[in-house]
Amino acid sequence: MSVMTTEGSRTRGAGPPGPLSAWANRHIKWVFTVPALAFTAVMVLFPVIYTVVLSVTDARGSIQRDFSFIGAGNFVEMFTDFPRFWPAVGRTFLFTGGAVLVELVLGLGIALLLRKPFRGQGAVRVVILMPLVATPVAVAMMWLLIFEPTIGFANEFLGWFGISGLGWISDPGQALPTLMFVDIWQWTPMVALILLAGLSTLPEEPEEAAVVDGANAWQRLIHVTLPMLLPAIVAAVLLRSIDALKTFDLLYATKGRGGGSLHEAETLNILAYSLSFEYNDYGMASAVLVVFFLIIVLFSWLLFRISKVGSQQ
Repeated sequence: MSVMTTEGSRTRGAGPPGPLSAWANRHIKWVFTVPALAFTAVMVLFPVIYTVVLSVTDARGSIQRDFSFIGAGNFVEMFTDFPRFWPAVGRTFLFTGGAVLVELVLGLGIALLLRKPFRGQGAVRVVILMPLVATPVAVAMMWLLIFEPTIGFANEFLGWFGISGLGWISDPGQALPTLMFVDIWQWTPMVALILLAGLSTLPEEPEEAAVVDGANAWQRLIHVTLPMLLPAIVAAVLLRSIDALKTFDLLYATKGRGGGSLHEAETLNILAYSLSFEYNDYGMASAVLVVFFLIIVLFSWLLFRISKVGSQQ
């Protein structure tokens, strides 16, 4: 039977620790770290490495079919002889750049309005954040019904002002701007939330000094508030840009395979999905995803550089 000593936690009669316990005590930091590293390797590194491997092969048809190494063949064909690639790149950047720019402007305006306390501020914040609760597919279905050309509320609303109805999502020329509007509607609250958190951490002394010097509200915003808010702005742009670049649910749920009959909403994500699951061209689809991955990495690096330069000024 174990007997407590005067030191409380030490026992007598329990015996020395076994070899396994002794080894675990000596390597305790690896005991807790290795499971997380193994999970990351299986769930992140393996898919990335396997995609890179497939991108330099002629893998197509059955996934069990033998495939051969073709080097940069898929990339050469994609850049020079694949008419759907460059338009998809353009739509990806147009969708991301347009949506994130508008979300940043609207989010900053909302954050500035919510910065000062007012009556009912809590209720306003809850209402603004409601679009974030819905899933992208549910949002897509809701707006698909609203934008339906014959029975949708959007054309009914325009009819009240004598404006003829639009094709919205069904019109190839209007589909991408309409889907950008839906993305802006859903994700502007998140940008506003990030910027509002950044505004709440800014010191008040620089703005008070600017008021004493006679600066008006616009001058204080441009020369005092925005420079101090730059880290939060970069964080919001980075998070939203990466998320918008890889948008899939909204585009697929509204336009289906290929981004519509004329590929009018086909981004790189939709193109890679189409190549994989419609044409079973896994080599080319992997090449598209590798280029897509490099674009995201390059974009993130540029934003971090901009943030670093801005913080040094």
